Formats: sequence, structure tokens, C-alpha cells
Amino acid sequence: MLNKRTIEVYALGQHISMSAHKARRVIDQIRGRSYEETLMILELMPYRACYPIFKLVYSAAANASSNMGSNEANLVISKAEVNRSPFDISSSANNSRCENTETKG
Repeated sequence: MLNKRTIEVYALGQHISMSAHKARRVIDQIRGRSYEETLMILELMPYRACYPIFKLVYSAAANASSNMGSNEANLVISKAEVNRSPFDISSSANNSRCENTETKG
């Protein structure tokens, strides 16, 4: 029996200015797929979230080939997650607005 050695390689993308909902829409399509299939999907999808995710997947594959010496054809996207940004753009924009006040002069 052959014991396959599983190596986990990761790349982390932080502070990408994009809605978490829009990024999750793309991430759900690529989770569990092979590296080559993921690149084809990301190139053909029409969403703006595809480009940063494409760069992130490409970076993880480069980490795997340079650090671990593994072949890119054997890579599989096993875990991909999107978390909400600590900078909530919509709430900070609303905080700066004040109520309409009339000035008498």
C-alpha cells in the first residue's frame, strides 16, 4: 500500500476591497477543484472578484512548487474561505454624514 503524503500549502489575501458576498460567489465555484480547472474557471467568469482570487491561487501554486517542490498538476483547492473586512466602507461613509441643520443668518 502506498502512503500518500498530503502537504498543505496556502496563500493569504488580506485587505482586498471587495464585498464578502461577491467574493464568496466565486470561491464557492472553485472549492474542491483541481488547480488547472480553477484557473480556467476564474479566467472565464465575468466577475470582478475573479482577478484577485486568480492571483491568490497562482501565488499558492508558486509557493507549492518553489517551497515544497510539488507539481502544479497535482494541486487541489481543498479549503477556501472569505471573511468580512474589518473596514466596513458603507458604515464609515454613513457615520460622516450629519443631519440636515438649518442656519439662520
